[in-house]
Amino acid sequence: MPHSGLKNRETNRPVCPFGCVPLGCSTNRLAEQRMGSTRAPASTSQIPTTPRSKRPGWLGWRRSWSRACCSWPPRRPATGSKYGYYNRRCPPAEFIVRNVVGAGLIRLAFHDCFVQGCNASVLLDPTPANPRPEKLGPPNFPSLRGFEVIDAAKAALERACPGVVSCADVVQFAGRDAAFFLSGRRVSYGLPGGRLDGRVSLENETLAFLPPPLPSFNLSELVGSFRAKGLDADDLVVLSGAHTIGRSHCSSFSDRIGTPPSDMDGGLAAVLRRQCPANPTFGNDPTVAQDVVTPNRLDNQYYKNVLRCKVLFNSDAALLTSGETARKVVENATVRGRWERNFARAMVKMAAIEIKTARPTARSGGTAASSTRDDDGTHAWTTAAAATTFYIILYIYHYRKSHFCRVHQSLTCASSRHTANINFAGCA
Repeated sequence: MPHSGLKNRETNRPVCPFGCVPLGCSTNRLAEQRMGSTRAPASTSQIPTTPRSKRPGWLGWRRSWSRACCSWPPRRPATGSKYGYYNRRCPPAEFIVRNVVGAGLIRLAFHDCFVQGCNASVLLDPTPANPRPEKLGPPNFPSLRGFEVIDAAKAALERACPGVVSCADVVQFAGRDAAFFLSGRRVSYGLPGGRLDGRVSLENETLAFLPPPLPSFNLSELVGSFRAKGLDADDLVVLSGAHTIGRSHCSSFSDRIGTPPSDMDGGLAAVLRRQCPANPTFGNDPTVAQDVVTPNRLDNQYYKNVLRCKVLFNSDAALLTSGETARKVVENATVRGRWERNFARAMVKMAAIEIKTARPTARSGGTAASSTRDDDGTHAWTTAAAATTFYIILYIYHYRKSHFCRVHQSLTCASSRHTANINFAGCA
């Protein structure tokens, strides 16, 4: 059983349970990018030991293991770096990293399913034969993210069981696990495995099935795009709730802040005008939080923001233009736990949109694997779920305990004031 006191018998130094690779090691490229570090890996002489008298008990092993194995730098950091480096200049820095990665994985799952079905075609890189794949389409580039996490999970799966688990399954498992951790475990659902991968990925198909940044779809067009994929207006309202987390480029809503429409709160428009350039360009296109009240939590705050007209996109404001969808907004905003349950159901429904043929790597369109099923015909999803969850934990869950209180206070100190007395009285 793993615990914080595990040691190497020869060196008498702590070791990581399960043989995990310390995130600080230079062999872990993704971890170095997450930590923003260019330092050399820690030598064995730098690894700290813990006196027996100060070791935590069983209840504390999980925090100690996370500190020892999932944020490996030694207690005396390399010269020029230190723990809490951004505490004063940018307190939410590390929380924002977790937010961006996790929100990106949920969006990646959505954008994959709506073009050719849930077949991982959104992962394919440009090639001489196909220089403009889906990932370069206007709804995806440059805002879609999370590709490196999928690459890491897929690489681990190929080492464990080559050619068995599809990229399409990895994308959907990653979105599910991100939702689980970002919601504080309130959004929890199982997913079947066995989706097959596509080998065709075309930029021009993104605008046919995904809402474009500008001009935005109206409500009828949004409902139509969902019905074309077997979803309904309820699913549209529920899945739109994912806008409660993540960030958006100013260019995606610039038409709403130049001359604010009547369906946007004037105070929010003024704040956005200060944060965004008048005419965003590729080289000058900042990002802003989509939910200013609880920007780092996957919760139902989005619907409260919709009712107060404090949302960024035309597609968000459009939910109040129909009595049917407006009622769903009010229900999700006011009934405790309803949105989390509905979101889990809608994500399962979305993850069942169409299937294609399989391929062995996440970004290549080469020779396809014959199947993603085991020899006995069952879906080979258990290993994929475990490997994907492992990488999501490293990227997301580690930040939750160590930084939550301080960042929560700095970002949402007035949240109770904003969330009280919900009503639908318009946007005057």
